[in-house]
Amino acid sequence: MTQLPEVPSTDIELTGVRNFRDVGGLPTTDGGKVRHGRLYRSGHLAHATEADAAFLAGLGLHTVFDFRNAADRKLDGHDVELPGVRNVSIPLSDPADGAEFWRLVRDGNIQQLRSILAGDRGTDRMIASYRSIIKDRTAEHSRVLHALAEDSVPALMHCAAGKDRAGLSIAISLLAVGVEKEAIEADYLKSNDAHRRYKVRRSDTSSAGMSEEVMELLNPLFGAHSDYLDAAFTAIEDTWGGTERYLTEGLKLAPATREKLRERLVEGA
Repeated sequence: MTQLPEVPSTDIELTGVRNFRDVGGLPTTDGGKVRHGRLYRSGHLAHATEADAAFLAGLGLHTVFDFRNAADRKLDGHDVELPGVRNVSIPLSDPADGAEFWRLVRDGNIQQLRSILAGDRGTDRMIASYRSIIKDRTAEHSRVLHALAEDSVPALMHCAAGKDRAGLSIAISLLAVGVEKEAIEADYLKSNDAHRRYKVRRSDTSSAGMSEEVMELLNPLFGAHSDYLDAAFTAIEDTWGGTERYLTEGLKLAPATREKLRERLVEGA
């Protein structure tokens, strides 16, 4: 198992921003490591406190990539503005996709939740979503990687929880510069830490509406699970035959672009 480096000082707990961290220090297959202070990930910034915003502004960010859709922003709000930082919206899911499903997650009673999530239904939905994002969002991921190669570093990537859409975008960025898959997965699973997890939003906040059974049913949707990331990696293999063809044919990354990415993100590149 890959040994991860010590957590940098920027891996702190912010008050109104969940799941923030610097992915610097992760090892590459050729013995290098990702530079600190170049690539960050988090949940949305809509509830950032004044102190949170001051901290984020002090990171010298060039770009914030927001992978939420309009429905997400309606629920949580727009990101706080950070002076001098470019905000780029690249939705990685359709606002109407699964609208009824997510309404039931938020408003459904226990019987309804059992009907849509019991057994492996919740897990199967998440696995299908990860595979779909890999296969159907190549243009969006290509746009992100080309932006990182050109002028967008330091960058922060986020969605709502900073786990799925941002997690995949971070994973793809790390694959593109040769980070070991074990290290990518270990960073991905950090989203399960209690202080990082997205707070479950339910209209019924009573003991029944937030019962242990309800939380167990919802866990596949709000937790980070290695099976999900494995499904994404398998989708790459099944569709393109491997990471190299995915990067060159799927994401249209020329050798010069990949070299620029490495220069910006990897120590010693």
